[in-house]
Amino acid sequence: MKKGFDNKKYVKIQSEKIRERFKLFDKLYLEVGGKLFDDSHASRVLPGFLSDSKINMFQELKNDLEIIYCINAGDIEKNKTRGEYGITYDDEVIKLINLSNEKGFSVNSVVITLYNNQISVDKFINKLNRNGVKTYIHRFTKGYPTDVDTIVSEEGYGANPYIETTKPLVLVNAPGPGSGKLATCLSQIYHENKRGVNAGYAKFETFPVWNLPLKHPVNLAYEAATADLEDVNMIDPFHLEKYNIQAINYNRDIELFPVLKAILNKVTGEDVYYSPTDMGVNMVGFCITDEDVVEEASKKEIVRRYYDELNNYKLGIRDKEAYKKVKLLMNELDIDENYLDVIKPALDKSKKENLPVVSMKVNKKIITGKQTELLTPPASVVLNAIKYLSKIPDDIDLLSPNVLEPMLKLKKDLNDGVRLSLPEVLTALSICSTTNPIIEKALSEITKLAGADAHATYIVMDGDKRSLKKLKINLTCESEYIKNI
Repeated sequence: MKKGFDNKKYVKIQSEKIRERFKLFDKLYLEVGGKLFDDSHASRVLPGFLSDSKINMFQELKNDLEIIYCINAGDIEKNKTRGEYGITYDDEVIKLINLSNEKGFSVNSVVITLYNNQISVDKFINKLNRNGVKTYIHRFTKGYPTDVDTIVSEEGYGANPYIETTKPLVLVNAPGPGSGKLATCLSQIYHENKRGVNAGYAKFETFPVWNLPLKHPVNLAYEAATADLEDVNMIDPFHLEKYNIQAINYNRDIELFPVLKAILNKVTGEDVYYSPTDMGVNMVGFCITDEDVVEEASKKEIVRRYYDELNNYKLGIRDKEAYKKVKLLMNELDIDENYLDVIKPALDKSKKENLPVVSMKVNKKIITGKQTELLTPPASVVLNAIKYLSKIPDDIDLLSPNVLEPMLKLKKDLNDGVRLSLPEVLTALSICSTTNPIIEKALSEITKLAGADAHATYIVMDGDKRSLKKLKINLTCESEYIKNI
């Protein structure tokens, strides 16, 4: 894979920029937008960006920081789910806490925002407390968003409990958008300043990239990724007026900025920032090393988002506006649904065989896998791909009948389908590899599938989908729902 991004430079200058910002204050509350761990979107549109870059960058600041996680009570009540992982927001918070602890970071607490006495939320709070995680409750802020005098008063932010923090840098993160990160930061700044602490606010959000053009594919890929939120990239008018420099931000931050500026002025007694772009500490745009590589990767990501949103519409998860918006972005870049190399071969093979098919691009070769009496298409294509990478002839079976027979019998007894799924095949391969060096060799090649594009002629779900994601394969699917795969 060609690289278009200097990850080492990014970690260095991004950590320096954040350190420079928090030295301006006694304490800095840094709102971290997007994913703190495993930023797969960034790694796809910026080849060379490592998905764990953010958390590795914060490793350099670990002794000076602690983390607060926020979650919207309404998202808990609605069982809101992270689409890319298939887990609920409340489970994602627990996962983030565990990952943070494993990395040696100090997790201060979890803030439940917009709390309204929901029973399901109370159960989640009890769960956190019983596992030693401190929790705080924030209700709707009185006066928000127009009555600044009430917001910045004992009736507004003053009604929230004060969260005791000890480090000069406090990261405020969440499992997804709308979780109340900004309100938590501002509430804390209000309480800190009342206590005589010069507390400040800044925002660390990778996209949109402020110093790339408005219609740059990287920024359009961000719009595609947030199509369901109706985010729109815009030239920051406040930055343009103050500095006569074009900078890119998005509609929610721009619309909210006058209120945010007034609140910060009311709390601190001065204008801290003159534009939404001023608030940011994002240095990603300075680390792009190959424009062509990055633009191509971003175009591919937009097409992936189109298929994702089309599938979400078919499954009843989204309205049609989301995929239509992504389609408009594709039109702007003069690309279509067949832009990925893997799409046409999958469709052609499926038409010829009259079977569901998955195709995958491995190095420069297109590998296909069809549904068989034994295997699902994802299982077939992964087997074919690792055979190709390890130069094993097609006529050699990697799966031992001695392993398969009891697995198939158990599936039949449990009424668990008739074909082996990808996770089942990977389990079978791992067992067979202990006695067969050829299979061991094939299985050792599987990590090389990371970053490969794949396309299915149907909506891949459940175990197959999760396993493809774990292998970091970039899957797109036709919006056909097929049972009994």
